[in-house]
Order: sequence, then C-alpha cells, then structure tokens
Amino acid sequence: MNPDLAKFWNLPNILTVARIVAIPVVMIFLCFSGPVASFLGGLCFLIAGATDFLDGFFARRHQLVSHFGKFMDPLADKLLVSAALIMLIPLGRVPAWIAFVIIGRELAVTGLRALAAAEGIILAPDRWGKAKTLLQMAALTALILHYPYQAVDFQRLGTGLLWLALIVTLTSGVGYFLAFYRQYPEAQQS
Repeated sequence: MNPDLAKFWNLPNILTVARIVAIPVVMIFLCFSGPVASFLGGLCFLIAGATDFLDGFFARRHQLVSHFGKFMDPLADKLLVSAALIMLIPLGRVPAWIAFVIIGRELAVTGLRALAAAEGIILAPDRWGKAKTLLQMAALTALILHYPYQAVDFQRLGTGLLWLALIVTLTSGVGYFLAFYRQYPEAQQS
C-alpha cells in the first residue's frame, strides 16, 4: 500500500468517514415507522455521534491530526445533525423553524470561520461548541428513538434537550461572531 495512503487511513480519519457513511443508514431507518426502525435508527445515530468524540481523542492522543480530519470532522458533524433534523421535520418530531435556526447557525459559523482564516484569524472550538454538539447529538438520538422505552418518553426527553441545544447553539454562534469581531481590527493592522 502507498505510504501516504496508509497514513491517510488512520483510525481518526476512518471514524470520520464512518460517521458520513452512517448518514444514509440513519435516513433509511427514519423512512420506516414503528419502534423497531426508530430504535435501530437511534442506535446508529448514537454510534455515529460517539465517533465524533472518539476521532478527536485518538487524533490528539496518537498525534494523528491531519488536514483531512481538521476539515472533515466538523463537516461530518454538521452533515449528520442536518440530515437528522431535516428527516425529523415531516415526522413531526422537530419543528421546521428549530431545524432552520440550527442549520443556519452551522452554515453561518462555517462561513465565518472561512472568512476568519482568510484574514489570519483562528476561531478555535470552545467549550460552548463542544456542549452544543453533545446536546444536539443527545437530543437527536432521543428524537429518533421517539417511542417510550422502559417508561422513558424519548420524544418528550428529546424535545427538552433540543430546546437546550438550541439555546447553547445560538450562544455558541454569538460567541464565534464576538471572537471574530474582537480579533478583526488587530488582523487588519497586521
């Protein structure tokens, strides 16, 4: 095997690609109604979401941080969350406006980070961004599960977590814009 290709296919990058591959699988499960399809879709989404935390952990621990991982890891998260939100709208599990706000924030921050990079400004992920991702993943897992299991109403739990995720998502987004505007004048003077 080509050494560069072998270097590319490290565990963090494999986990990132697996998260992207899981998206259509989750979407297929959401096309079917009933507790079994929802359970399998929720389980697949939960596993895919867990890879987000694992790939970063392994990349840092084993010094396998790559340009591919830096770009694709956050993109994979956004694709997974956006696909789940969009699929849950017609099922009546997520209000369309909440999906729009969350997806809009993701696009706005992605655009802002690209602009910041062009200006030489680094907008590193902070604890709010990590909390946002964790809450989004937890909320969407519960909303995909939807049906009550073992006396837990997953739709109600997911809805509550989604509201909390919405608040943290917006707070995190505002934080990125404030960080950019604090650093922007300094970047212009350099």
